[in-house]
Amino acid sequence: METGTLVHIAAALGISSLIASSAVAFSVVKYAGAAYLVYLGIRTLLQPPATPGTEGPKAPQQLARVYREGIVVNVLNPKVALFFLAFLPQFVDPAAGSAAAQIVVLGLVMMVLGLLSDIGYALTGGALGRLLTRRPRFLRVQRYVSGGVYLGLGATAALSGDARR
Repeated sequence: METGTLVHIAAALGISSLIASSAVAFSVVKYAGAAYLVYLGIRTLLQPPATPGTEGPKAPQQLARVYREGIVVNVLNPKVALFFLAFLPQFVDPAAGSAAAQIVVLGLVMMVLGLLSDIGYALTGGALGRLLTRRPRFLRVQRYVSGGVYLGLGATAALSGDARR
């Protein structure tokens, strides 16, 4: 996910302002992100149910796919681009030097903080996951809940109003 933040740091130097000022660019990113979430939801709902004891170590190929998906979700999130455009510039002091350098430093600080929180979520999720995957009922319900959440997030993203008004 945080690799996608690097894209937004670079984008903060120009592309974010395009997305914020162009209704078409904003809509393209918004609907691409919503479509991707709907795709993830449908894929989750259509996968076969897991059975207890079949979970093993994830193959490196699967981890690479999860990593790529995290980048895509982050890059296609228009709210992150708007955050870099609307929030970070408030902390830039033109008298303190290059505004672009300050944006990059602030973006990197945000990326490190995001990485630390993501590590905390991953460790907690891993511990809970090991506990929950031993329960057959949880495994039956999990894909429906996960798929429904993805579909709901995709619908919300597609139907939400223009945050720039």
